[in-house]
Formats: sequence, structure tokens, C-alpha cells
Amino acid sequence: MSALSDKLQGNWNIIKGKLKQEYGELSDDDLAYEEGKEDELLGVIQKKAGKSKQEIKEFIDSI
Repeated sequence: MSALSDKLQGNWNIIKGKLKQEYGELSDDDLAYEEGKEDELLGVIQKKAGKSKQEIKEFIDSI
């Protein structure tokens, strides 16, 4: 399991709130977290926010 997976699982509600604050175009449906589908989630965030996966990962790591 990756460090990103661990972080998402342990702090998802906090991370989800911060993502919605930073990227207002994200909906609850966009941020539906499922264990094992972290890459898919990053892809949705990336597409909606217009940021790279690396930028999204760095933002999540900064939380």
C-alpha cells in the first residue's frame, strides 16, 4: 500500500474538505473515495481541477 493510500484512508474527511475548499468545482460525487481506487480518484480531481496528478498529490501531502 502506498503512502498516499494510507493518508487517504486515515484522513479522508479532512482531505476531502480541504480539496473542496481549494478546488470549488469538485462535488461530493467527484470525491467518492474507494479503497484501492486512489489513481482513479486522482484522475477525477485532476480533470476537474485542471492540475497535474503530481500537483494534486503534493497538495494532499501538504495537508
